[in-house]
Amino acid sequence: MDSAEFIRLLLRSLAGPRRASRRQILRIACDADYRALLRTVRDAKKTFRRLSSVEPLPIIRAFVFRGELDRHALRKLIGRCAVEEDAPVTVHALPVPASPPEWISKPFIPAGIRAVRVPAVWKKSLGERVRIGVIDTGVDFSHPELQTCLARGINLVHPRMPPLDDNGHGTHIAGIIAAAGRYGMRGIAPHAVLVPVKAFDHQGSAYVSDIIKGIDWCVHQGVHIINMSFGMKQRSESMLEAVKNARRAGVVIVASAGNDGKRGFVDYPARFKYTISVGAIDARGGIAPFSNRSRRIDVFAPGEKVLSTWPRGRYREMTGTSMATPHVTGVLALAMAARPGLTPDQARKLILAARIPLKVKVKGRTVRFAGRLDAVRVFRRLKL
Repeated sequence: MDSAEFIRLLLRSLAGPRRASRRQILRIACDADYRALLRTVRDAKKTFRRLSSVEPLPIIRAFVFRGELDRHALRKLIGRCAVEEDAPVTVHALPVPASPPEWISKPFIPAGIRAVRVPAVWKKSLGERVRIGVIDTGVDFSHPELQTCLARGINLVHPRMPPLDDNGHGTHIAGIIAAAGRYGMRGIAPHAVLVPVKAFDHQGSAYVSDIIKGIDWCVHQGVHIINMSFGMKQRSESMLEAVKNARRAGVVIVASAGNDGKRGFVDYPARFKYTISVGAIDARGGIAPFSNRSRRIDVFAPGEKVLSTWPRGRYREMTGTSMATPHVTGVLALAMAARPGLTPDQARKLILAARIPLKVKVKGRTVRFAGRLDAVRVFRRLKL
């Protein structure tokens, strides 16, 4: 393999404003080839500033870059490789109502957390020492209910800054999982450790490569669970590889199914079999109209008008499968603290076995769906 020719290919791909506006991911099949190219790119960056936009994605043996490679020349040079678009990804929350965020003056337990019977298992577990990666818009480190549960985290959008939340979505997810309950709301696993990964910008948008970087970083930080309250419509082989490799490393991945109200469809990455996919139920315990529904969904959890933490010490209701997903993440944190060493496969089987069956009428006939989350049944399965 001619590493110098690879650098020339990259430089040509980055030439011109129109080409440089595209984002692509190049995956290398051979580990030895990837390591050699990685060293070459790092050395070449000292000479060619244009290569500063070429970033490694080690967890999937890949590079992400702006430009368009000559695929024919690339395959002749490297052999087994694949190129795909670095597609956009968005958070799974519906538009926030115009009403102002609330200040809460006394401790409370949100209705969704009560609905899945979490308070009944708090005597057995509070999520101690379980590390949860939250790949999202960041988090409000100054919020009184989140200060005790947050690790330092990482900002992939502005790498020189802490992962501060400029959107609100990530702070909302964090509160559902682990708010302390000292002054306002109590989350599901208040003694868990949240590791915020800011991969989404202030509009709640990211790229596949940002998610892959976040997954890679979480694996190296030793997290036990990754919460993914976001999705995309098109399949990404690169994201699939990242999710698969994280699972092999022992990380449980919980992902939201999407808010299109479609039957028989689930967004990616929740659609991958290596995740625990989560749909949303409404306040009455039925499947929420906005939630996607499919046999591919593993479990449903509260996702309608969920009250949780909001930036600047406030609280706000949000709706979406985004909000359902951290309910599952939080209950898994309780279970993993009570039974350390649960593997991703065991965690998924536990959630599936503990579901309360859901029956929905479709065109006059009753259809069984996955079932809804229940913390008490989870702990019964653990025999605790």
